[in-house]
Amino acid sequence: MEVTEKIAALRSLMDEYKMDAYIVPTADYHQSEYVGEHFMARAFLTGFTGSAGTVVVTKTKSCLWTDGRYFLQAAAQLEGSGIALMKSGEEGVPEIPQFLENELGEGAVIGFDGRTVGIRQGKEYEEIARKKGGRIIYQGDLVDKIWENRPSLPQSPAFALDLCYAGEDVASKLKRIREKMGEYQASALLLTGLDDIGWMLNIRGRDVEYFPLLLSYAVVTMEEVELYVDAQKLDSSIKKRLEDNCIQVCDYDLIYERMKKFTKEERIWLDETQVNYALSRNLAPDVPVVIGENPLILMKAVKNDVEVENIRMAHVKDGVAHTKFIYWLKQNVGIIQITEMSASKKLEELRAEQGDFISPSFGPISAYKEHAAIVHYSSTPETNVELSPKGLFLIDTGGNYFQGSTDITRTVALGPITEEERTHFTTVVASMLNLADAVFLHGVTGMNLDYAAREPFWRQHLNYNHGTGHGVGYLGNIHEPPQRFMWKPPADGNVAQALEKNMVITDEPGIYIEGSHGIRIENELLVCEDEKNEYGRFMRFEHLTFVPIDLDALKPELLTERELGLLNAYHKQVYEKIAPYLDEEERKWLKRYTREITA
Repeated sequence: MEVTEKIAALRSLMDEYKMDAYIVPTADYHQSEYVGEHFMARAFLTGFTGSAGTVVVTKTKSCLWTDGRYFLQAAAQLEGSGIALMKSGEEGVPEIPQFLENELGEGAVIGFDGRTVGIRQGKEYEEIARKKGGRIIYQGDLVDKIWENRPSLPQSPAFALDLCYAGEDVASKLKRIREKMGEYQASALLLTGLDDIGWMLNIRGRDVEYFPLLLSYAVVTMEEVELYVDAQKLDSSIKKRLEDNCIQVCDYDLIYERMKKFTKEERIWLDETQVNYALSRNLAPDVPVVIGENPLILMKAVKNDVEVENIRMAHVKDGVAHTKFIYWLKQNVGIIQITEMSASKKLEELRAEQGDFISPSFGPISAYKEHAAIVHYSSTPETNVELSPKGLFLIDTGGNYFQGSTDITRTVALGPITEEERTHFTTVVASMLNLADAVFLHGVTGMNLDYAAREPFWRQHLNYNHGTGHGVGYLGNIHEPPQRFMWKPPADGNVAQALEKNMVITDEPGIYIEGSHGIRIENELLVCEDEKNEYGRFMRFEHLTFVPIDLDALKPELLTERELGLLNAYHKQVYEKIAPYLDEEERKWLKRYTREITA
């Protein structure tokens, strides 16, 4: 079916159910950022494959909202579909609630699958329908009725994360969680975030492509834990570990019936940013509820010392693979056929040669020349192009190792580049280094520090339309809350999180010129304690990523003396950490590409 046919089929079902609008978000039943194939309903319906977006279909209009990372990609993929692109955050573009209020008449009925919509969004839709004198219908999935041969739920087995990687056992984690529950006088904590549950139980899975997560829900009480999961995915050793920690295994789908069994004598803790609307509606109205961020989010964001040492090891492995890749690329471009897709495949092969490699940590962004201007471009057989010995090539990839997950971007000159590209590349380098060198007082958030990255851009009246950095999970979500770098308050309304010791956060400024080029350089940083004195407790960053920054694309005279010093110091570390793992020719090359430079 073409997109236009799918929209027409959906409208027929809307008529049958007497709906005036139907909403399809990008989500599974756990409000995950990235979802497995079974849950890609929005991509199926619209043809837009980005990781963020929501489509709203009314009787006369179909519109898709997405953020600045995907404006170019969405415009291309929606062409000819009849679906209008709504650029979230842009001037004059209404957000979904405002659109619904403007478009729907009296008595309007708003439909959505309540399992894929969060509590906050569901309440917003509920309030809009109430104002119109209408109602919502949240039971059922209309897209499922038109999606032939829909992929089934995954069946891959789970695996345990041993203490030498996790650094803290399940009993200790449950003790900390229950202490927090006691502070909030909660008798039960409902967990639906896949990375939260995996972290708590030291279990990982293979239910989401690239992300080692297990489809599950959990109810934590003061005495036990109920784990709602497909038990066939758990081997006997995992079941024994769970039993030893008073964790009862229940059928995955029974969580909805479990919600109906809570009573007014209990007090359940829900995180509205994670729990889906259907689960909340299954609670009896008289059940007391604590609304707030679940305590595991901050617990898992602050890595323990074992995790930190493992993460450092993972980045050395990743640095070796990525450095070998850049060497191979520069030696072979124009000599052998290399395409966007074969280049990312080569990098994955080099990662797989490193010990304890599990999988890529997200879908590769392998983008040549103008493709790199699409922030989250994904090369396909239809768009895949051959690399030539000229222009810029951007590759944003990562790896899952038992020692942790990595996320790195490098932009490489494959040959001659323009003066504009060289200037833009140097601006990005200055930006990344400036932020990484920040020293700040404890209590500072990513909003305080984002200016350090954007100043080299803003001075030239340039900008980039995405956040500067995000937290990184330990074999969890590659985009892990709550820490992040951004220059304006987050759209989700959450309060910016202060940076704490042992948090991991990316530093990834970029510039994107439509039809020409895109440049991004990304390192991961570790938040560290610096000096404590009469002025307070100072903090700093430590580089975790060690891969050379391409000096072939640099315009050194545009860097300040301080920035040149930062680049030279970083490259000295790269050589010291990576060179011992390279062969003689690769070491000679790395020595040249990490040489000290001057203006």
